[in-house]
Parts: sequence; C-alpha cells; structure tokens
Amino acid sequence: MLQRPVDSSAGDANSRATIIVARRGWHIDIGFRTLDIQAPLAALGAQLASSQYTFFGFGDRHYLVAKNKNFPGLLAALWPGAGVVLVTLLAQTPEEAFGNENVIRLTVSSAAARAAQTFVWESLLKENDVPIFYRNGPYEGSLFCGAVPEYSALHTCNTWAAEALRAAGLPIRSRGVLFAPQLWSQTRHIQGVATARISDRVAPSVALRIYQASAVGH
Repeated sequence: MLQRPVDSSAGDANSRATIIVARRGWHIDIGFRTLDIQAPLAALGAQLASSQYTFFGFGDRHYLVAKNKNFPGLLAALWPGAGVVLVTLLAQTPEEAFGNENVIRLTVSSAAARAAQTFVWESLLKENDVPIFYRNGPYEGSLFCGAVPEYSALHTCNTWAAEALRAAGLPIRSRGVLFAPQLWSQTRHIQGVATARISDRVAPSVALRIYQASAVGH
C-alpha cells in the first residue's frame, strides 16, 4: 500500500524542504534537492551521489523502455500493464535543465517532503528491499527502475505525480488527473496562494518600517 497523505505542516516548523514539480511536455516529474532526500529513499545511495537534484517520473514500462515509440506502442500503453519509474539525476538546476517556465518549487516541512519521498520509495519494485534497475534511461544521468503501480489510461504518469504531492499533504486532487495541464494548473494555484501569503506577511512589516522612518524625521 502506498503512503497516505500527511499534514504538510507536521514536524519541526523551522525545518523546511522543497518539492520541485517539473513539466516535460505531456509528462510531469517530482523532484528534490539530493541533499534533502531522507530515509528510506536515501537508500538509493550511490545512484544519487553525483547529483544536485533528483527527479522521479512514472510511466508505462513497455512504451518508455522501447527504442521505437510508435503509435501502436502508445495505444498499448492505454491498457493496464507494468509500470516503470524514471530516475533523473541533475548536476545543474531544474530551471537550467527544463526551463524556468516548466519548474515550480513548493516549500513544505521536512516531514511532508519525507512523506512524498516515502511514496516514491514504496512505488519502486524491489528484491530484498533493493530497487530493481532495468537499464539506463533516455537522458544522461537517468535510469529506469521497476514500479509497483500499474500504468493505464486511468492511472497515468500525471496521476502518479499528483498522488506523490498528495502524500506530502498538499491540497492536490489526484482522481481523474490524467494529463499534465490538469496537475500543472493545481500546482500553479498552490504556488500562487503561497506567494500571496508571503506578500501578506511582508507588506505590513515594510509599511511599519516606512512609518517608523517617517516618525523619526518629525
């Protein structure tokens, strides 16, 4: 059973982490600063050593691993079948890798980030608690791991990414989320709400400083 959602405010209020949402066209990945990856996902160990950021994406095994991604293969991916998790290791920032317009950073508690990471860990197919690696991925520094969930037309890469964010306690709807724009718009909304809250906290303090400076001058 995959990790259930937790309260994203749980844990030490001063201990924060970042969940990074990256859009690759029709596909959305979930990522973390590699230094922020905690147990149990940190058990990937050596695979993470050379990266600054690590991203995870879910998909249909037969389609993603195939060298020739033709239309019949795409149709076959609509039927329930084995899944795969693509792990992408980045030496540069996500913004440099994917473009500023395709990256959203969400600040959460360390406990919330750990819950999302546990969801990812529990999605990995393992033997003797060691993830099963199939082959190198399509990008430099990427690799394919077996997945516990099945892929289908009703449980796509974007459904899985939404479930990972829900595991962190974020207000994300995952049911019925099949396409990247459905998840991207929800994530944008969360980012906008967080930005508005920061502005509400900062603006009064700025106003107070202006008032104090004005009072000293009189």
